[in-house]
Amino acid sequence: MATDPDAEVDVELFSMVRVYKSGRVERLTGDDVVPAGVDPDTGVASKDVVIDPNAGISARLFLPDVSCLPHAKLPVLVYYHGGGFCIESPFSSRYTSFLNSLVAKAKVIAVSVCYRLAPEHPLPTAYHDSLAALRWVASHADGGEESWLTEHGDLGRLFVSGDSAGANIAHHVARLAGISGLATGARIKGAALIHPYFWGEEPVGSETRDRETREKAERLWRLVCPGTTGMDDTLINPLAEGPPGLKGLACKRVLVEVAGDDLLRERGRAYSDGLKASGWGGVAEMVETEGEGHVFHLDNPASDKALAFMDRLVAFLNRD
Repeated sequence: MATDPDAEVDVELFSMVRVYKSGRVERLTGDDVVPAGVDPDTGVASKDVVIDPNAGISARLFLPDVSCLPHAKLPVLVYYHGGGFCIESPFSSRYTSFLNSLVAKAKVIAVSVCYRLAPEHPLPTAYHDSLAALRWVASHADGGEESWLTEHGDLGRLFVSGDSAGANIAHHVARLAGISGLATGARIKGAALIHPYFWGEEPVGSETRDRETREKAERLWRLVCPGTTGMDDTLINPLAEGPPGLKGLACKRVLVEVAGDDLLRERGRAYSDGLKASGWGGVAEMVETEGEGHVFHLDNPASDKALAFMDRLVAFLNRD
């Protein structure tokens, strides 16, 4: 009896995604959607916009209550969600809740980018989509179609951030913006990389040497980036030898947040050290939250450590 390829699993990774031999993709988490609107707890308004209908790039915008700041121009944060490049979206409950809280406390406008997901859209698609979204935001420095950005945004105080895969994206869009620039009047002031998804062929620091764990990490990377040169591809290992390096990053401040019980902790540490040694010329700050795991601030946002994390991120966005 023939096996149905649409029912036979080819690969399942990290309880995130299941790919069948037919090519069908099943996402195991992160696919919930909550509507945009005014959040009753924070007063933050959100709405969904299409950035490029042909490519399928969209975003959820967040605006704090500006009734007490009617003439203020606010910093603009471009945020990239995590999920291993293959799950989640800006429209999920966890990211909508997180951005509502961050926008209310930091008094920034946030643009949470919906990039296309692997494996249907393998890397470098997410990088292309994310850079296009950043350029769309930056184009409002000289006026544009989106009134929240033109009326309330200060594109001279532009930030990029993300968690996990989104932090990887934030690094790369800051690097690419450093190469090709942004619209006149738009400037990236800082990048906040939260539990960044970086890896490499050889372990660094106290990173796990467990063969099975490392092979599983490699399988995920090869699933989302099938054209990769390997685990020292600079897309996943920005410290690998050769171009493009780190010194061209298009900002002068970087915050790297790591978690003490996170598998990716040592990579975040190494990235921060590498940035300082690269000749980049900016200021890099690395903060570790002990006793917590990957994206703990999303899983338990009301905890004391998550609130302390939020305070650091707010301070980073509000610093002159």
